Amino acid sequence: MKNIDSGNHTRGQSVYLDDIPLVAGTLFGAVFSSPVAHGHIQQLHLAEAVQHPGVVRIFTHQDITGENQIGGIIPDEPLLAEHEVDFCGMPIAFVVATSDEAARAAVKKIKVDITPLPVITDPRVAQAQGELIVPPRTFRLGDTAQAWEQCEYVFEGTADTNGQEHLYIETQCAYAIPQENGELKIYSSTQSPTAGQRTAARVLGVPMHQLEVDVIRLGGGFGGKEDQANAWVALCALAAHHLRRPVKYVLHRLEDMAMTGKRHPYSSDFKIGLDKDLKIVAYEVDFYQNAGAAADLSPAIMERTLFHTTGTYFIPNVRATAYSCRTHLPPNTAFRGFGGPQAKFVMEAAIATAAEKLGIEACLIQKKNLNQTGDEFPFGQKAVSEAHACWHKAEELYDVEKLQQEVEAFNASSSLYKKGLALMPVCFGISFTNTSMNQARALVHVYYDGSVKVSTGAVEMGQGVNTKMLQVTAQTLSISPSKVRVQTTSTNRIANTSPSAASATADLNGKAVQLACQAIVQRLKEVAAQVLQAPEIDIELRDEQVLLSGQETELDWKKLVTAAFLKRVSLSEHAHYATPEVHFDKATEKGHPFAYHVYGTAITTVAVDCLRGTYQVDAVKVVHDFGRSMNPAVDRGQIEGGIVQGIGWMTLEELLYDPAGRLRSNTLSTYKIPDIYSVPKEIAIEPLQTEQDNLAIFRSKAVGEPPFMYGIGTYFALRNAIKAFNPTSPIAFDAPMTPEKVLLGLYPQSATDTPQVHEQSLRHVAAS
Repeated sequence: MKNIDSGNHTRGQSVYLDDIPLVAGTLFGAVFSSPVAHGHIQQLHLAEAVQHPGVVRIFTHQDITGENQIGGIIPDEPLLAEHEVDFCGMPIAFVVATSDEAARAAVKKIKVDITPLPVITDPRVAQAQGELIVPPRTFRLGDTAQAWEQCEYVFEGTADTNGQEHLYIETQCAYAIPQENGELKIYSSTQSPTAGQRTAARVLGVPMHQLEVDVIRLGGGFGGKEDQANAWVALCALAAHHLRRPVKYVLHRLEDMAMTGKRHPYSSDFKIGLDKDLKIVAYEVDFYQNAGAAADLSPAIMERTLFHTTGTYFIPNVRATAYSCRTHLPPNTAFRGFGGPQAKFVMEAAIATAAEKLGIEACLIQKKNLNQTGDEFPFGQKAVSEAHACWHKAEELYDVEKLQQEVEAFNASSSLYKKGLALMPVCFGISFTNTSMNQARALVHVYYDGSVKVSTGAVEMGQGVNTKMLQVTAQTLSISPSKVRVQTTSTNRIANTSPSAASATADLNGKAVQLACQAIVQRLKEVAAQVLQAPEIDIELRDEQVLLSGQETELDWKKLVTAAFLKRVSLSEHAHYATPEVHFDKATEKGHPFAYHVYGTAITTVAVDCLRGTYQVDAVKVVHDFGRSMNPAVDRGQIEGGIVQGIGWMTLEELLYDPAGRLRSNTLSTYKIPDIYSVPKEIAIEPLQTEQDNLAIFRSKAVGEPPFMYGIGTYFALRNAIKAFNPTSPIAFDAPMTPEKVLLGLYPQSATDTPQVHEQSLRHVAAS
């Protein structure tokens, strides 16, 4: 089945927040934000801005009628700065005017006197100074202190990963419209309607039932709108609450980049020990997470980093400690993978270090240590593993041995170009690790004419979740998909929603839809049994027909629905689903936090121009643990997109903050994202079909986040190509691997140290 939005998308008819027709009298907002990263506010000068034509009012923290607080996990983030600013871009005032142009022009007339305070941008510095968001946490398995004695080889090192800008096509935005009785309807580009509703109610000092948050769809989210959409909802709600007029705010791209948090940069130290058979005996790691100036979702992201400490491997002795470090950058937030990719990069760096020191291929260590069913993760859950199945299928299907031979032959015959190959196994847990968030609700209405409407807490943000909700409805009711419509996501219809995140959206909401439809089907079967005067056990609904003992009857779907209505049988159902089995005890750091794990293996090949430092990704060939895919076309699209986004994080997307905490890579000319030329020349995806029950909807495993981590293989393939050119290169584990870093890795000293290569390079240029 095609994505149900594809037609409107291609015709330009899909409605996003900025497409909603304006209500008469709508006002427009713009934020005045801090020009410095840390300091005391001495005086805010608004007089000139207030006089600007079109300005209706300028809001500051003094106008907040409830609590000046938008922090979710920890209440440490004011909506509008009071006496101190903590990052460049922190909102200080909210200008509301009769036009967007007037609001933005007025912002430029605001001045603020700030006494500077010391600025921290490095998480290690923050940790050393005791600037932590929450106390550090440690996961343990076995006894590393004793295990080092059993190791034949022990290696240590450091691995760093930078952040990543979400760069959703639709920027952050909100539109608040007053209703009668003091209520507000707020359209928001958010992954978490309930969080926006709760935050706005807190800021206004009103009960949540006074606010409705409605989401049509998002123009991308990737985690950046899970928590950080709340600020814009609250600001528009505050202004509309005071002025009793609609207020809309759509951030400019450069505002969005400067004011919002990114994927967390991490700096990590590792120590790995292996026995003589290359089995990993012990592993220790310290993660220094750059949380930014406030908690946002950092504690939860840090936790998931710990959950994914060992990647796809079983290691009997593990000690992993994580520090969430407070710096003076915008509060970093959720991003596809939610802390898992950072942990996996460190694990792969540790294996690469061992392989390089031992003079062997990293894949020998990887394959030797893949986890198996029954192996224990450091957090106590036992693996139900497809790691070996994915790896072996990838080896056979794509003939890894032949690929390795081709790379070696190419490198032996080429001086100026080198190829690299790397394997990247993936194991990623699916569920919210906060157990209480693993719940969802769905509301299904069957109308008199047999048509159906479905409401869930799932937010459509390009991942095709509405298509899957429609499929669940149509399949469970056994009717044509054309009879089903999926509603927008509204807190009035579905309350207390969990965010559309953690790759769990389709599972949670799909299960709720299934339960609702099953309840309706049960009632319809009872009606059919009465009409046909037959045992209910012999009744079946199939393809819009009512079957009795497998044979068609005079009843079809529409007639049955009509009969049920006339008998005053409910044709609506509101169902609730809570994932069974999941639990976690933070006191012991043990439990069963995931419904299931997704596995996969990617083989990446790259080619590096050793004169220029440029490169291309030749191929990414994947075997992915789909389970039993509900929608292969949608799932393949998610996997392809995840791979490219992961490659971007590992190669191009370099966030640069100066020592004063100002974002320097603040435009699309200085922050590079993958374009069509960055996409691998070949992406091959082969499903690993599995049949066992896995708590996923229709056994269709999640595909949102796991594919992102296949992109990590590109980094190590590039590193292998560099090492093929310069085996003694001391290149650090420091992602992203930009062309500049490649060049520095190829030539860590002056070019005169390699005269033969230099001469060949010059001849190559002349020939070109």
